[in-house]
Amino acid sequence: MEFNNDTALITGSSGGIGEEFAVQLAQRGANLVLVARRADKLEALRDRLAAKHPGIVIDVITADLAVPGSGAELETRIRELGRTIDVLVNNAGIGLHAKFVDQRPEANAGQIQLNCGTLVDLTARFLPPMTARRHGIVINVASTAAFQPAPGMAVYGANKAFVLSYTEALWQECRGSGVKVLTLCPGATETEFFTRTGEEFLTDGRQTSKQVVDTALAALNKSNPTVVSGLRNNLLSAGYRVAPRKLMLAVSERIMKSDN
Repeated sequence: MEFNNDTALITGSSGGIGEEFAVQLAQRGANLVLVARRADKLEALRDRLAAKHPGIVIDVITADLAVPGSGAELETRIRELGRTIDVLVNNAGIGLHAKFVDQRPEANAGQIQLNCGTLVDLTARFLPPMTARRHGIVINVASTAAFQPAPGMAVYGANKAFVLSYTEALWQECRGSGVKVLTLCPGATETEFFTRTGEEFLTDGRQTSKQVVDTALAALNKSNPTVVSGLRNNLLSAGYRVAPRKLMLAVSERIMKSDN
């Protein structure tokens, strides 16, 4: 699939899966609006991609999307740049790794805002214009944690279950509208996600960001609401759906335990 003359807004694009989306969409001719908190990382990525693809336009916007109201501010800044968003990749997210009773309420509020609140807000702001033009793509990044409760990452798992349910509903609502909607569910991926949690876990079988994004872009040529990246992750996700709930909770808790 080519994206010539389309403009893609990618959140959390300073590293990992978001950065890989930027790399691959630039290769396919998309203009980019890159959003993350780290200005230096964004600017370095912009310079690298601009050198490789001088024909595309790349904007960088530094923003903390865990702050309430950040979606409205981002929309305003994009309007001021004169950009029309054709592809929305809601990739920004964070996970807290600890028992819920040991987590700070403020940190959990920010996690929910980023993983759910701002994702919905940005979709609400950019999806309607896409449907009006009958052209566009929305990719919301969930996780294989969406398929079962995640003791040790209880709020994160619930966040991703929300993203999965919400995006699959959008997929059905948008059928025939000219807009493609996809839920992307990676498993453990070699990104900074684990470093930010302060723990090492799920160290076996991690995929690369390229494998995840390859899977997502290939899925756009099909007609499915959700894609799980990786055969092992597909098997685990399917197994969780039929496993007894009590057993599933015990297995999930063991998987989420730190390797440290």
